[in-house]
Amino acid sequence: MLLGDMFPDFEAESTHGKITLHEFLGDSWGILFSHPRDYTPVCTTELGRAARLHGEFSKRGVKIIALSVDSVEDHHGWAKDILAYNCEESTCCSLPFPIIADSKRELAVALGMLDPDEKDKDGRSLTARCVFIIGPDKRLKLSLLYPATTGRNFDEILRVVDSLQLTAGTSVATCADWKPGDCVMVPPDMSEGEAASLFPAGIYTKDLPSGRKYLRYTPQP
Repeated sequence: MLLGDMFPDFEAESTHGKITLHEFLGDSWGILFSHPRDYTPVCTTELGRAARLHGEFSKRGVKIIALSVDSVEDHHGWAKDILAYNCEESTCCSLPFPIIADSKRELAVALGMLDPDEKDKDGRSLTARCVFIIGPDKRLKLSLLYPATTGRNFDEILRVVDSLQLTAGTSVATCADWKPGDCVMVPPDMSEGEAASLFPAGIYTKDLPSGRKYLRYTPQP
């Protein structure tokens, strides 16, 4: 899939029952992230972190959904370990988002989630650690693909969501290491007059050896 493509709809069993992806997302933003296997150490830390940040995703109108290549029954058992990792009482709590069961690896294959280097005990490619961010229009806005051996940074995923949502509604871009509240960048193809009318808080330009005035900043709208 390429950025801007319509994200495929699918129906799957999950820890929250049968889910149809587009119906589950509704008008929200969505994040689908995949895992190599249940009861594995890196995956447990990732799902624990995602659970702790669930409130932050919800504040941004983002629904998150995980996928792992094991059964719903395994997912329910694993969820107790994830909650215990978070130091939560596993007997009375549940994960705040569903985990899709993909025991036949059909979705992992269809969505290009396989790691070519890491294999399971049967010699099959493990599911990579994918992150797909899906807009309310059901189009792919961002994809990240980590190998099975590298855990994800969920703070970075939150930062990316903030950037995507800001730039979807305003004519700005975000620079390297941008965080909410930092200045944003004025697109290089925007005229000075248009920029002045759109950004009344002011614009400043970084002087460069080339003399070109393309590094223009303005306070975050």
